[in-house]
Amino acid sequence: MNYEFEGKNEKEAIEKAAAELGLERDEFDVEIIETQKKSLFKAGYVKIRITPVKETNVNSDSGRSYDPENVAKRTVTNPLAQDDFEQKLIDFINEIISKMGYEAAVQISFREDKKIGIKLTSEASSILIGRRGKNLDALQLLANVYAGHLGREDVRVILDTENYRVRREENLVHLAYNTADKVRSTHKSILLEPMNPFERRLIHTTLNDVPEVETISEGEGLYKQVRVIFKGQTF
Repeated sequence: MNYEFEGKNEKEAIEKAAAELGLERDEFDVEIIETQKKSLFKAGYVKIRITPVKETNVNSDSGRSYDPENVAKRTVTNPLAQDDFEQKLIDFINEIISKMGYEAAVQISFREDKKIGIKLTSEASSILIGRRGKNLDALQLLANVYAGHLGREDVRVILDTENYRVRREENLVHLAYNTADKVRSTHKSILLEPMNPFERRLIHTTLNDVPEVETISEGEGLYKQVRVIFKGQTF
């Protein structure tokens, strides 16, 4: 499966792709499919097509992702920045939220090899999360792109607030099982709401071993839909 991204230049588009899909640069191929040079009346851009190298990652939407269950168990002795990179990352996230017109306390929630968690505490948490987490995903994307600009493409930044990631995972697991039960009883497929690659991966893996059902992703762009199908069903 292919994914398409745009940026002001090829580097920015690639950074967006890596951050959104949770892949390392050597885990996907890049094809430039459209370019628009900057002119007096038009902004320049580059559109690229991303093809993950490993087909297993493509079919199951299994790009590297956070594990919300483990995030809930993670603790950190010092939530304050420990180096220049962490401080710049915190300042950047604070600035973005401030420009949105809100305030938030931004702290480190955990540190792991090639992964860092950022906790946002704000009275506007529901707005920072957005519908189905899209605002939080967008903030996380910007944080990862900025980390790349700081020369830390190897670090995956995970943003969370009000334990949204954990709650979202629990809701999706329940949704997956309930949908599978309906599909097995009616023998009719069900198309779920649009989800990002990490959420689709959770649906796929949750139902991977459930008898009589299988899952596929449908649609274009980042937010595709998962269809839960009764095995043997034809369209």
